[in-house]
Amino acid sequence: MLMPRTFRNNVFDDLFGAPFFAARSTDNMMKTDIKENDAGYELTVDLPGVKKEDVKAELNDGYLTISAESSTSNDEKDDKGRYICRERYSGSYSRSFYIGDGVTQSDISAKFENGTLKLTVPKKEAIPAKQAKYIAIE
Repeated sequence: MLMPRTFRNNVFDDLFGAPFFAARSTDNMMKTDIKENDAGYELTVDLPGVKKEDVKAELNDGYLTISAESSTSNDEKDDKGRYICRERYSGSYSRSFYIGDGVTQSDISAKFENGTLKLTVPKKEAIPAKQAKYIAIE
């Protein structure tokens, strides 16, 4: 059954469903494509509206962690200097990928351009885990 918009269950559905609220959604942040080739992996991370200096990539214990911070302020004033609309957004995001203990920081290359971070991670043999040496008990 079709119902007019005024008969919705929640009064705020129309307001918060508006496009300017959808733009602040975190659903579109840090979408990542991972492509495998013979030499390694190519990661492409979407970071719309983020500046290069606000992006960090860290390698620690075999985990590649990509983090980004974003802050925006859109202040509109009328002729008398009173705010008509004042919207701010700030937040931080991070994602981690296990790439193995055999990869070092110098093996990874990264390039940030037009809101997209591209990383190249080579395939390396995993460092074998230390195996315990047991003593035979008679």
